[in-house]
Amino acid sequence: MRLRLLLCVLCWLGTTPALAAENSRVLTTIKPLQQIAAAVMKDIDTPALLMEPGASPHSYALRPSDRRALAEAERIYWIGPELELFLQDLLERQDSAVDLLHLPQMAVRKQQQAHNFQKDEHASHAHGHEHDHGSLDAHIWLSPDNAKVVARYMAEDLASVYPQHVDQLQANLAVFERSLTALDDRLQVRLSPLRDKPYFVFHDGYGYFEDHYGVKPQGIFSLSHEVQPGARHVNQLRQQLQAAGPSCVFTEPQFTPRLVNSLTQGLPVTVGVLDPLGSAIDVGPKGYEHMLEDMSGALADCLEAL
Repeated sequence: MRLRLLLCVLCWLGTTPALAAENSRVLTTIKPLQQIAAAVMKDIDTPALLMEPGASPHSYALRPSDRRALAEAERIYWIGPELELFLQDLLERQDSAVDLLHLPQMAVRKQQQAHNFQKDEHASHAHGHEHDHGSLDAHIWLSPDNAKVVARYMAEDLASVYPQHVDQLQANLAVFERSLTALDDRLQVRLSPLRDKPYFVFHDGYGYFEDHYGVKPQGIFSLSHEVQPGARHVNQLRQQLQAAGPSCVFTEPQFTPRLVNSLTQGLPVTVGVLDPLGSAIDVGPKGYEHMLEDMSGALADCLEAL
């Protein structure tokens, strides 16, 4: 009897997120978009998340419950096929879906691949996929200015979904913009002295953030968390790190310690973690700000200690 009860509880816990998504009027594909939507929709409704924290938008496989949630949502916010390619055929035929990367007001940049490092056959799968050189950079949410563009669009767009809450949507937008501007000012002050500090990242996913705050990586390591790189490639990258001297190497939650350790062992580097999707950050009205502050803090903490 107890076993059956436990199984029922586990089954219910396992299906709750899908049911929540299916019953939601507003659905976002990645967590940063959900966080921005939550700020705009404060005291009105709660946006749902298609991909659970930790899932990669580059390799996600839709479940039947995901398809139902997408079919039933009144509004779907996604970046676009440059990030969530698996949704392209489905969402480009759906009137309720909004491709945010191509909003007229969005400031976009080109993707810069790690062309300054020689790569072997194991080195072309950064971030679970290979960027086409010169394609649009899809990581738009890492610019506070672009986050405000997204929030403004949502506040206007959701007026048709929640016509009785138009004033509340605009009031929430104003609060979000003021609070984000204040945070941005604080981050500018902290990051400004660190612009010449050397650091390395594992894929070109931080360009919007780096352009906004004036920091720049000394190198981009085009490595995959899915495929262990060859010894020749590791030695090439280790030589780059050794030449840089004391520096920071920023990995991401999906990279295994073995991969990072094989690259940095015995070198004068400090390893940190950057999470551009804010996997462990809350989803409340302050969630986006917490994600931005957490990532900025991880970068600054390491660079300030050099």
